[in-house]
Amino acid sequence: MMTIVPDFGLIIDTHFIWLVRPIMSQVLLTLFQQAENVTGTLRERVCNTLRKAIHGGTLSAGQRLPSSRVLAADLSVSRVTAEAAYSQLEAEGYLQRRVGQGTYVAIQISKPAAIRKSSGQLRLSQRGLAIVQTGGCRDPQQPLPFAAGSPDLRAFPLKLWQQLTAQRLRLQGEKLLRYGDPQGYLPLREAIAGYVGQTRGVNCDAEQVIVLTSSQQALQLIATLLIDNGDAVWVEEPGYNGARNAFTSAGAKLVPVTVDEHGLRPDDSLPTPRLVYLTPSHQYPTGVALSLERRLALLEQARRSHSWIIEDDYDSEFHYDGQPMPAVQGLDRHGTVLYVGTFSKALFPSLRLAYLIVPPALIAAFTTARSVYDGHCAQLAQAVTAEFMLQGHFAAHIRYMRQLYRSRRNWLLTELAQHLQHLVTPLHSDGGLQLGVWLPVGQEAELTRQAQQLGVVTPGLSALYQNANARRDGWLLGFSALTPREITLAVERLRRINAVAASRPA
Repeated sequence: MMTIVPDFGLIIDTHFIWLVRPIMSQVLLTLFQQAENVTGTLRERVCNTLRKAIHGGTLSAGQRLPSSRVLAADLSVSRVTAEAAYSQLEAEGYLQRRVGQGTYVAIQISKPAAIRKSSGQLRLSQRGLAIVQTGGCRDPQQPLPFAAGSPDLRAFPLKLWQQLTAQRLRLQGEKLLRYGDPQGYLPLREAIAGYVGQTRGVNCDAEQVIVLTSSQQALQLIATLLIDNGDAVWVEEPGYNGARNAFTSAGAKLVPVTVDEHGLRPDDSLPTPRLVYLTPSHQYPTGVALSLERRLALLEQARRSHSWIIEDDYDSEFHYDGQPMPAVQGLDRHGTVLYVGTFSKALFPSLRLAYLIVPPALIAAFTTARSVYDGHCAQLAQAVTAEFMLQGHFAAHIRYMRQLYRSRRNWLLTELAQHLQHLVTPLHSDGGLQLGVWLPVGQEAELTRQAQQLGVVTPGLSALYQNANARRDGWLLGFSALTPREITLAVERLRRINAVAASRPA
């Protein structure tokens, strides 16, 4: 049986003392060299070193110490000095010497209380304070009903992924353990360029693709390179808080722009933007698609005002009704659109792979900045993902998951219509992993509290508005990670909710 000392990982077992010594000797030598009474005798310095180790919790009761000969060698003192120090500490009650067995710590002293930390915010930069004040971006770690945005990992082809991982390690093991290209693993960039070109009408080549760890990192990178303090950034109202957080932390002035049934609806009263953030294929959270007329108008405005457009195509793989509109990037003829995509929902979140497609003029700047952020993504994950795509598994997986999620969306709509018609009004949505619903005016907070007490997570819509006067009550119900049975059980729980008033949803 072995005991671990948390501070230094010391193994306390007399049969393994040879494992202890390299660690313990370094700790005691450090304490010895830092001894306050450097002018005292060597015996006093050795005694002070051991007392400090015991009081600090580095040495605990029952722990065996090195022999006097070993201690003398480690601290570069004579054995007589080490023996004298052990004898002194034994007399004081700190140590116990057992004939034929060795020297042991005789007492246990509680570790001193941790020094109280002062508020870190007092020392943060203005940008640091802005980042902290956004509240951050946290996704649910468990696919609880109805937490939004989680894929169903039970349907993921894990065995196939394991086989491809083993294959890549066998064929490229040493190479994949090295540092990688900041822009990303070339075969993966080529696969991404081919995929978005065929399925989304994106016009690019592999040189324009930058592989990142997440779409949030892409937004943060864009904000860092393209926004100065005070720059106006148009954001959708309601819209994605993760994007707002990224732009706010860069010092931008957010300009909420109303979203209607045709998508973003700008007007002449708005300030000229430095950057426009869009989720045009499936607006988050309303689910509407940006009309062709408005797409063309935004591209023309970006050309005239030298603005940038961010196209966040976060879940374009999952379109269920009719044909999805091609990406805005494919309509761009002047290099104004930066296209963001992710594998977190198409494959699995912990893969930590996303991509940013930039105009040719920005390639060098973004690649350099990416090298400053975190160097590169894990090479093995990139290589396996590339192989998964190149062998056709990605397309097959998306086809299957699209059918699965469509059936679950339809099941949720049926359940809501049968059991919660008095409470919710679903928003029309042709795709996605979650469904927005309106609630009775003024009741989101209370209904959310009741749902939480029933064990159901119901992310609110009102928090996605910046303008308090435009705010509407609603929920964003994630269905993709739930089986029909799980959806039914969650809706049954919500049936127990008591609406504060009998008014219909807004």
